[in-house]
Amino acid sequence: MVIASIDIQNGKVVQLKQGEELVLQRDNAQELAREFDRYGEVAVIDLDAAMGKGTNLDIIKPLLRIAECRVGGGIRTPAQAKELVSLGARKIIVGSSAFRQDGKFAVNIPFLKEMSKTIGRERLIAAVDARNGEIVVDGWKTPTGLDYIKAAKEVEPFAGELLFTCVEREGTMTGADLAPAQKLREAVSCQITAAGGVSTLNDIEEISALGCDVQLGMALYQGKIKLADAFIASLNWKKGQPLELNQVPGTPVFTAGRLLLPVIVQTPDGQIMMTGFADKEALAETFNRGNVCFHSRTRDKLWMKGENSGNTLKLIKLRADCDRDAILAVAEPQGPVCHTGAWSCFGTNRDYTWKLLQDIITERFKNPTPGSYTATLDEKRVRDKILEEAQELCDAKNKDEVIWEAADLLYFTSALMSRAGVTVQEILDELDRRHKK
Repeated sequence: MVIASIDIQNGKVVQLKQGEELVLQRDNAQELAREFDRYGEVAVIDLDAAMGKGTNLDIIKPLLRIAECRVGGGIRTPAQAKELVSLGARKIIVGSSAFRQDGKFAVNIPFLKEMSKTIGRERLIAAVDARNGEIVVDGWKTPTGLDYIKAAKEVEPFAGELLFTCVEREGTMTGADLAPAQKLREAVSCQITAAGGVSTLNDIEEISALGCDVQLGMALYQGKIKLADAFIASLNWKKGQPLELNQVPGTPVFTAGRLLLPVIVQTPDGQIMMTGFADKEALAETFNRGNVCFHSRTRDKLWMKGENSGNTLKLIKLRADCDRDAILAVAEPQGPVCHTGAWSCFGTNRDYTWKLLQDIITERFKNPTPGSYTATLDEKRVRDKILEEAQELCDAKNKDEVIWEAADLLYFTSALMSRAGVTVQEILDELDRRHKK
């Protein structure tokens, strides 16, 4: 997996060389988060909080529902971590606090244990920032005397992942130093994300070959590496299936260099639509066109789903699995997917979801049809109906009545939400926040 970094300082997205020298500055954090999320998780780092100079939480909060974010910078208590998770953070990165205890430099086992207990080991990332093999803290300014390998081993029982930054290479665009990353990979079994100096696709391929994810910063912002290319380079093509062409009956022919990885297509609300196969060209075209593309095994050619029928798959994001040899494509289908005319290639009809209900209501409001009851629901009428249906639900006497009245209430509530421009996902996000508080 390739992880793009959004470092925030003084309310701006920045890139610093060696954590100090300002190289570039931008003010479009939300736009970047939406774009970066197409390719993988996004690392959001509050540099001011990390250095004890304030916080950029107001800028960070909206990003946590826009993208799958891992958040770090100045997170010093389990309560802070839990709050960020409730706001939508997928993972929490801790650094300096993990290596300081009772005024001394040491792996802070009590802190890590409490963090792991509060948010779950799978959500905790420990930042192993090392300069010449020594852990450094406080924005990479303070050496600790701790060996990064020994420290990592002590941290591993409490963190599901390590973020290893080769500090002497960070922001220098001089290439990744593979030796310390490989040494760390051999020392621990948890997931590792490597950062620092990555400047070419070859760096990404070599780091990925070690079994590590890659975090990109400077090379991405300076245009040295494109995220689409980085995503493709990070995949495990060695495990790809060679394309088999039965050009001569009974004699398989494998095309040289044509390796395919399986692609599973899923709707945003979780419905599985189809599977296909993609090579590097198909993935590149997927990002380029914004519609999911495959490589046709029967025709041995690039194929965009829906290129003839118009039933395309509008790309939202791609994700690689844990072994980086299979791909999940989250896409919005523009019609039935199966060549038989079925909604899904697995022979199922489209599931009736809350999102589908709201989509239908919203369409009725935008393009009312003759006789449409939904189109008659103006602001006053829909609110009156909610009051009426809520009372009827409270008066329901048995299971069937509860089902009937709850369905009415959900319908009218969804209509009010559509009138107010509130989406189902925003409601689910709020419920998720409350659940994780």
